[in-house]
Amino acid sequence: MVLELEVPLADRSYRVLVGSGARHRLGEVIPVGAAKAAVVTQEDIPWTVDAGIDQRTFLIDGGEDAKNMETVEELCRGFARWGLTRADVVVAVGGGMVTDVAGFAAALYMRGVAVVHVATTLLGQVDAAIGGKTGVNLPEGKNLVGAFWQPSAVLCDIETLGTLPEREYRSGRGEMAKYAFLGVEGLRDMPLDEAVAACVACKARVVGDDERESGGRALLNYGHTLAHAIETVGHYNLRHGEAVAVGLVFAARLARRLGRVGDDRVEEHEHLVRSYDLPDRLPEGVEAPALLAAMGRDKKATARGLTFVLDGPAGLQVVTGVDPEAVTATLAEMR
Repeated sequence: MVLELEVPLADRSYRVLVGSGARHRLGEVIPVGAAKAAVVTQEDIPWTVDAGIDQRTFLIDGGEDAKNMETVEELCRGFARWGLTRADVVVAVGGGMVTDVAGFAAALYMRGVAVVHVATTLLGQVDAAIGGKTGVNLPEGKNLVGAFWQPSAVLCDIETLGTLPEREYRSGRGEMAKYAFLGVEGLRDMPLDEAVAACVACKARVVGDDERESGGRALLNYGHTLAHAIETVGHYNLRHGEAVAVGLVFAARLARRLGRVGDDRVEEHEHLVRSYDLPDRLPEGVEAPALLAAMGRDKKATARGLTFVLDGPAGLQVVTGVDPEAVTATLAEMR
């Protein structure tokens, strides 16, 4: 069975199909009039797709180190040499790194060509492929260059999760843990397809209300301010979802230090993260000054200073102007 959901964006709304075999429905979501499909994927991804039109595969390297402007340029030049037009489509097949990079290349190429995401990792299915955020990294920080470019459709094939390495699967659970604190209940007890669909439905509602992160969509970054900083200064020794898990616990502890939550709420965060077999402390060798500098360059940072999504009596909120000393002290707790 394939579950069908919608990301509600008026005349740009699109379907998200979740379930076993969803990738085989690619042909029905290819935009009308497209004659060519540029399939962007990685060599170690075992899944193939059939767009039902003339298609060519464009391989990109794996890992966050390849998530850069050079990769985007190589893709766009490849599209041009093949003769891809604005009426055609890019198809991203892979995890969050692939959908981020391919989506960004699609946003830039000829000032915008349609893109369809076929998400093959848990992290990609519950989060990265949904919502139209695309981008690449700079040495100064993660996802600092990008664009909002909504896909024409997203296919989340549960079958592809069966071949994921255990660490990659755990990484996806880091993003699922985030959704538990965004109000999605009972994730651990749901069948996998329903759990993925529940996360997609939550993100779809938030994106539909705030497509370009001018308000409530920022809450989807819960745990991500520290996570992105860890990834930047630690050179991606942690998978993204692992870093998010650490970031969730840090955010709860920082909220407690600021008097926003009590010990019970911190314990909830730590228990959930540990139940997913994810880390809840900083990795060795990551120093507070480097993390503070990276967090200061975070996309949410404002002229008021450090900005975090933090829990509190009214739930998650964006909190600006957080005292660096409170952040430093909380980082010390995370050793």
